[in-house]
Amino acid sequence: MLMTTNEPISAGGLDEGEAAALYRLMTWLSPAFPVGGFSYSSGIEWAVEAGDIVDIATLADWLDAMLGDGSGFCDATFLVHAYRAAEAGDEAALNDIAELAAAFVPSREQQLETSSQGRAFIDITRAAWNAEGLDAMVAACRTAMVYPVAVGVVAAQHGVPLAPTLHAFLHALVSNWISAASRLIPLGQTDSQRVLVRLEAAVTATADRALNATLDDLGSATFRADLASLRHETQYTRLFRS
Repeated sequence: MLMTTNEPISAGGLDEGEAAALYRLMTWLSPAFPVGGFSYSSGIEWAVEAGDIVDIATLADWLDAMLGDGSGFCDATFLVHAYRAAEAGDEAALNDIAELAAAFVPSREQQLETSSQGRAFIDITRAAWNAEGLDAMVAACRTAMVYPVAVGVVAAQHGVPLAPTLHAFLHALVSNWISAASRLIPLGQTDSQRVLVRLEAAVTATADRALNATLDDLGSATFRADLASLRHETQYTRLFRS
C-alpha cells in the first residue's frame, strides 16, 4: 500500500543554500551542460594514435600526469584565484588572472578548447543563471575568460563554496578526458569507471595543492601531452577538435 504525507521532505541535512549550491554544481559541470566538452580530447586523440595510450593502465598514467603535473593543476589554480578575485570584487586582479590563464595555454587547439568552453559557460549562465555582479566581473576582463576562470567567477558570484566547486570541476575535467579516450582506444564502460576510481586520490591531491598555491607555483612538466596537443592539429584523421 502506497502511503503519502503532506509533511515537508528534508533535503538530507542540507540547508537551503547548500542545496542550491549542489544543484548548480551538478548542472553546470554535467556532461549535459552545453559547453561542447564532448568535442575535445586535450591531445588524447594523438596520444592514442602515437601508441602512448593503448589500455586502461597507460590511460590512467597519462591522465594522472596531466592532472597533477600539467593542465589539471594549472586550471585548478586559475579557478581558485579567479574565484577569490571575483568574490572580493577585485576587477583588476581578475583581469590579470584571466590574461595569465589565457597565456598559459600551450597550443592553438587547446586555446580553442578552453576559450570556446569558457565563452559558452559564461553566455549560458548569464542567460539562464545570472547573478548580481556577474556582468560587471565579465566586463572587467579585457581578455576572454578561459574555462576554469569562467567557472571560478560564476561560482563566486552565486555564492557556491570554493572547495566543492574545485573538486566538481576536476571531476568533470577527468571524466571528459576518460569519455574521449573511451571512444578512441576503445574502452568499455566498466574500465572507464576503473580509471575514474584510480584517479580519485589524484583529484583530491590536486585540489588541495591548488587551494594553497600562489600564481608563482604555476608550472607544467607534461611535455609529451603538450606535444600531443600540437601534433593533433595536423593529424590525418580526427574525431575531436583538440
